[in-house]
Amino acid sequence: MALLQQKALANYEEQQGKHAAFEDFLRHFKSSTSETEDALDELNLDGDSDEYDFMDDTEAGTNREQTNRKSTRSKEKYMNMLQDVAEREKSQVLIDLGDLEQYERSLDEEAALSLNLVLSVERNANHYIEIFSRAVDKVIPAPTTDTNFKDDVIDIIMTQRSKRNENVRQQMESTTDGPIPESIFPPELTRRYTLNFKPIAPSGSSSEKGRKALAVRQVRGGHLGHLITVRGITTRVSDVKPSVQVNAYSCDTCGHEIFQPITAKQFTPLVECQSEDCQKNGAKGQLHLSTRASKFLPFQEVKIQEMADQVPVGHIPRQLTVHCHGALARQINPGDVVDIAGIFMPTPYTGFKAIKAGLLTDTYLEAQHVNQHKKAYDTMVLAPTTIKRMTELEQSGQLYEYLSRSIAPEIFGHLDVKKALLLQLIGGVSKEMGDGMRIRGDINVCLMGDPGVAKSQLLKYINKVAPRGVYTTGRGSSGVGLTAAVMRDPVTEEMVLEGGALVLADNGTCCIDEFDKMDGSDRTAIHEVMEQQTISISKAGISTTLNARTAILAAANPLYGRYNPNISPVENINLPAALLSRFDILFLILDTPSRDSDEELARHVTYVHINNVHPEPQGGGLIFAPNEVRQWVARARSFRPVVTKQVMDYLVGAYVRLRQQQKRDEASKKTFTHTSPRTLLGILRLSQALARLRFADEVITDDVDEALRLVEVSKASLYDDDRDRRGDQSASTKIFNLVRGMRDSGAAATGEGRGELDLRRVRERVLAKGFTVQQLEACLDEYSSLDIWQTASEGTRLVFIEAGDDDADMDDEYS
Repeated sequence: MALLQQKALANYEEQQGKHAAFEDFLRHFKSSTSETEDALDELNLDGDSDEYDFMDDTEAGTNREQTNRKSTRSKEKYMNMLQDVAEREKSQVLIDLGDLEQYERSLDEEAALSLNLVLSVERNANHYIEIFSRAVDKVIPAPTTDTNFKDDVIDIIMTQRSKRNENVRQQMESTTDGPIPESIFPPELTRRYTLNFKPIAPSGSSSEKGRKALAVRQVRGGHLGHLITVRGITTRVSDVKPSVQVNAYSCDTCGHEIFQPITAKQFTPLVECQSEDCQKNGAKGQLHLSTRASKFLPFQEVKIQEMADQVPVGHIPRQLTVHCHGALARQINPGDVVDIAGIFMPTPYTGFKAIKAGLLTDTYLEAQHVNQHKKAYDTMVLAPTTIKRMTELEQSGQLYEYLSRSIAPEIFGHLDVKKALLLQLIGGVSKEMGDGMRIRGDINVCLMGDPGVAKSQLLKYINKVAPRGVYTTGRGSSGVGLTAAVMRDPVTEEMVLEGGALVLADNGTCCIDEFDKMDGSDRTAIHEVMEQQTISISKAGISTTLNARTAILAAANPLYGRYNPNISPVENINLPAALLSRFDILFLILDTPSRDSDEELARHVTYVHINNVHPEPQGGGLIFAPNEVRQWVARARSFRPVVTKQVMDYLVGAYVRLRQQQKRDEASKKTFTHTSPRTLLGILRLSQALARLRFADEVITDDVDEALRLVEVSKASLYDDDRDRRGDQSASTKIFNLVRGMRDSGAAATGEGRGELDLRRVRERVLAKGFTVQQLEACLDEYSSLDIWQTASEGTRLVFIEAGDDDADMDDEYS
């Protein structure tokens, strides 16, 4: 009985033999993007020609040389890429399967069906890496520059090896009889590149479901050997270590070099020389490992975990091991959300594990291409059209309002809270002194409020917008889970540190919900992070300091679930003063009944529930998507504004007034937070964030006024509680409360006295709140007749009359 015959997956002879399809693809493929770039170059649409006037001669010469080289280069995409590899400017050859599919469509139908290139590569990707590498070795052009003393040692060694290979080939072609020269270097040794495949991007059609990103639990045995894409969040990244690809030995008897390509995870080193001289003489020369002649590749092991929305009900997230070689190492950091395209491979257990596992094998993903979902701010590249649109909106003067409305637009109200969260995303300027002392620029925000005011939804949104955002809850996190845990590395068996939530959120935002439910011992782990932005650890023989340059956004409920107006704010909050002082701004959000606001809230919530979109903002305006907000923040963070002498004097006066206000609050049992030097630094950070949002290089007094207003309005719910019960909500009363709050916070102060305000700034702030000029004038006249304030200096100053004597007494007490 004859055995069943299985048809081969691909016609290798036609693909790499007589048709030489891959070599033809590499030589002649020209993408549509390169054609477009060529057409644009010919049109010469570059309008920034004045830019070259500011360059020095060296940069101009370099740019001219690059322009000349670009003009003389061929139009083929992959030949240009291979030329860069030959010139040692690139170390990775990335084959886009979308280009291969486009090339396949350009062939006639019969040839395309017989070759079947893309499907063959997707089904047997590991084999086609070697086939493509051979094609690259044949078509790679010669370098245009010779090696010199400035090049690396590896470049000179590779050049010598290539020349020796060429000489050996010439000898083999010229020699018909006589001794055959020694074997040439293996191709794996002379390749100065790593070849990877980039999968075809799915367009969303039903026929391309197999090309979409899979969850870890959707990877099956049928995917073995296939090129697949897996989506997940990175939980652990190992150190980069050298992985041997070709081992080189030298014989101590005949002096020949023996090379051993390594294709498996384990190998047996060669001991006896296999050269022709040793076999003739029967010398059995001893081989010694030559590390310098061997070839190593960077290797990194990555663990990815399923996303929260991919885990079924009642299951725990699954993990997958990913191996990154060559140029793919150091591309992934812990906490990144990534799509990793790779080859699903099995690896058998070895040693004692094999005895225990029996017939089981382990699996891993050999990474080929990495796609980051949320790029970091410093890696974002803004398109010219985006920058042009930003400039137009910046000139409108409404950018601050538009962006703050775009923070969680589905949530009603909380405009000032959203402004504070926007400034937290932008952050202040971190500074490092000459002696090593570091002043943090990240802004910490705490949202304290009644249940049902959408604190958790605001945290979720910020976690989605921030490039590195980690969301955790108080009860679900321990002190070790927030900082770092000591564990044993499964690869090297060494004791290593695995970063917690605060380390994963380095250069990002850490959102901690249910902050008040945390144990006191766990909460102390955050103290050092919030001010010094480091985590000091000394355990299991490891004594180190980890970076945790993160902005912390915390949400907490009052002690008894809801805010109790009959006891003091300190008793309601129930958090230690050492922790509260580390927050730059602490919002108290109270849920007070009001007919008008409750009706607007109910209409907003029902509209979102019915239509699944946020309603249009009142009075018009733009609402930006989360990725657009990220682009605005990325551009704002590129500025480093400085504080001028005038602003410094203004800040000093404002800080003194804040300390006086705290003394009055303590006397009236209304103290909310303690005003300390940290408060002054917090106002500075908020002012710098506002200057960054204006794309400016200097902080102005208006930025300080807005920062002081935000600090004051965070306590507004507390102070307005009694006034809300009286029901007096006329326009004059609202304007008076607003102006009085500006006086208490120091915003719009002239610097000549605490009760004297700049009327121009008062008018701007009142009009920005939606009041009219007539309502402001009526309020000024009404309270002037009551001898509460009066205008001075030809109507440019507003002076509070009742504050004079009290201020003098307070100043004496304060001094």
